[in-house]
This record gives sequence, C-alpha cells and structure tokens, in this order.
Amino acid sequence: MQAKDSNPPDGGYGWVVVVSAFVVMGLTVAVLKTFGLFFVEIQQHFDELASTTSWITSVTIAVFHLGAPVASSLCVQYTHRTVVITGGLLAFSGMALGFFGFNMVWMYATTGFLQGLGISFSWTPAISIVSHYFSKKRALANAIASAGECAFAFTFGPFFQWLISQYGWKGALLVIGGIQLNICVCGTLMRPLASSCLKASNCETETPPGNSASRRPKEDKSPITHKTFNWMLVRQPQFVLYSIFGILAAMSFFVPPLFLVPLSYSLGIDESWTASLLSILAMVDFGGRLLCGWYANLHVTKTIHLLAMTITLISTSLMLLPLANNYLSLAIFTGFYGFFFGTTVAIHITVLADVVGMPEFDSALGLFMLIRSTGGFVGPPLAGLIVDMAGDYRAGFYMAGATLVLSAGFLVILDRLQQRKKRGSKIRTKPEKSTLPYPSLHLLKNQ
Repeated sequence: MQAKDSNPPDGGYGWVVVVSAFVVMGLTVAVLKTFGLFFVEIQQHFDELASTTSWITSVTIAVFHLGAPVASSLCVQYTHRTVVITGGLLAFSGMALGFFGFNMVWMYATTGFLQGLGISFSWTPAISIVSHYFSKKRALANAIASAGECAFAFTFGPFFQWLISQYGWKGALLVIGGIQLNICVCGTLMRPLASSCLKASNCETETPPGNSASRRPKEDKSPITHKTFNWMLVRQPQFVLYSIFGILAAMSFFVPPLFLVPLSYSLGIDESWTASLLSILAMVDFGGRLLCGWYANLHVTKTIHLLAMTITLISTSLMLLPLANNYLSLAIFTGFYGFFFGTTVAIHITVLADVVGMPEFDSALGLFMLIRSTGGFVGPPLAGLIVDMAGDYRAGFYMAGATLVLSAGFLVILDRLQQRKKRGSKIRTKPEKSTLPYPSLHLLKNQ
C-alpha cells in the first residue's frame, strides 16, 4: 500500500505515522535514556570502574549515529517500513542476548552494538518519514514524534527499577527486549508516500507541495544515491559549523542521564525516590518539546536563535545541578535541565533543515548523525574518566555544562555567517537588475 498523493498531506494519515514514530521514539531513545538504572548494577556485577562500564552506553550511542547513513540508504531500496521492522528485531536481539551477560565485551557487543544498530534502524526512518508527510506543520509534527521518548521514559524509570528488583538486571533486559518488538508493529503502520522511499522509484528527497520535482518521472533513477548521500555537504562552512555544534552537544547530552542515578545514590537518596527523578526528567522534557514545537511553528523567533538560547539555558542548569544536596533541590535542578533539553531536541532537526535546505535534508541528516557520533562516543567515557579522577559524580555534570557553552559559540558563528551570506546575495542581486536594460538597448540599436 502507498499513499495516493505524492505531495506532503500535512495531516490525514500523516498523524498515524506521527503516532507510530511517537511509539518508536519511546521504545528506542527512552530505553537508552533510562539505561542509567542498569549502570550501578552492571558495574557492581562485573566489579569494573565507571569509565569501563560507561563504554556500554558509549558504544550504543556511537552505533546509533554511525548507522544513520546505512539506514537512510536501505530506505531508498526497501522503504522506511522495512527498515523500522528490521530495527525492532535488532533491538530485541541486543537486549535478549545481553540477558546472558558473560562479560563486559559481551555487553559491548549486545546491549551496546546490536541495541545501537536497532535504535538507528528504527529512529532514523521514523524521523525521516514524518518530515516527508509534513511541510507547513513539520516543526510541530517532529516535536510530537520526538516527545514519545519523554512520555515513555516517564513510566520506564519506575518500571525498569521494579523489573530490576523483581528479576535482576539480566531478567529486566530480557523483558525490555520483548517490549521492543512492538517497534515492528509501528513499522508496519509507516505507509510510504508515493514520492518517497519507494523501491526502484523516486527517492528520499523532500520537495514542497507543488514543486515540479515531486512529479519527476520514475525513469530518472540515477540521481538517487547522489541525492541521498551528498558528501559534498562537508565542504559547506554552514554545515560544518552545525556539525561541530552537534559533536559538542552529543558529548554532553548523554552524560546527565547516565550519572544522575549514581549522583543521587552518593547523596544518600533512596532508590525509589531516585527512579522518580527520571520520571520528572521525562515529564518536563515532554512539556518542553511540545511547547517549543508549538512556538517554533509560529515563526516568531528565528529557529537558530531559539536553539542558541535553549543551549545556553541547558548549560546553566547543568552547572547548577551539582549544587543540590538533597532530593528536593536535585529534583528542581533536574526539572530545569529536562525542560530546556526538551526545547532543544524539539527544534535541532528543524534548524538542520534551515541550514542546508529541504532538498539536501535527507543526506544532511545522515551525515550529521554520522559526524555527531564522535561526540556521543567520546562523551560518556570522558565524563567517566573525569569522575574517576575527581572521585565525585558532580564533575561529570560540570564537564557537560562547559562543553555545551562551547557548542553555543558555534551556533553564534553560524548565524553570523548566514546573515553575511544573505547580505552578500542581496548586494550581488542589485547590480544584475540595474544592468538588465543595457543589453536590451544594445539589441534595439543593432536592429
């Protein structure tokens, strides 16, 4: 089955796709965000350092990003639906095999590599197909879809804690893997549009309604690979600057959820209250995404300005979070961090589309995820090393906050570069218009 209309419908069945993507986000990224509950259990079981244990999350994050271009390429040949179903099977395999828990290398290969590949093959097509179904309401649709990870993480915190207490961390991994099989159900609901991601037909490039490119004949198959993977984007200064921002942001984003639980334990907070911190984080994250998605859809503030503002507020909240000395203060600072994190995630993909333009969005998304993977790969182990050296989990939060401050600087540079380029294009346009009459007069004279 495929959609009847090749243009983005901006509604209709598109909302079914959004709901499916909502669930996929919850069963992938939400699991990754709440994996901190397993951190102490695995660390104690294998008697390893924090830096060694954190490599599980680091491998998952790295493979998640590195697999994005592969997932995009497979979408061109086999549709988003097929790739999402494959991702669900991989995610289940990673958790189910992690149940055996032979050693740390085994955990790296299962809950690290396989789980990361499953998340990549599920997340990337889900985000991509939502963008294909929406044009004018793209910011809002992406915000709703991405909010799935918050809604699920809100319940996953106490639920995973209960699973660990009842079945141990190994048994909990097996149950979670079974739940992730529902990704396959969501994948079957992701019906491809006639103009996007069809096997041996027109490709992934998003075109606005009415654009003649959306009606390109199916015989034109040769540009598919080029349009999906435009490697020349790495030569564009604007894309490079945004990619550097992505690397620094990825170094920071995965650190707080990883060390929030150990920090609360070090403060003597009970396990039941600790699990509620992840629920609070998810709840305010959910509200931040929806609110920022709605506001961005009004087009009142330039999205890159809004992103720079939210990044600055996140770094501030991370710098203040280590000052907490009891549950109440820790919950308040966690709430601030979660809310501003949600506002950032809601619009950073939209900003990427603004930077490169929709014709290059699919290739830019794959490349951006690929480049950003270095930050996700280095961040958690680096923070773990700093924690081991300082002997305090607070050091990890300071590192994350400082890195985000640096990333905001690259957004400022990018914005100024865009403004300069815009002014330059206006200056070049004026002389061209002023010289138009002269060739006409010359032709009249010759006649």
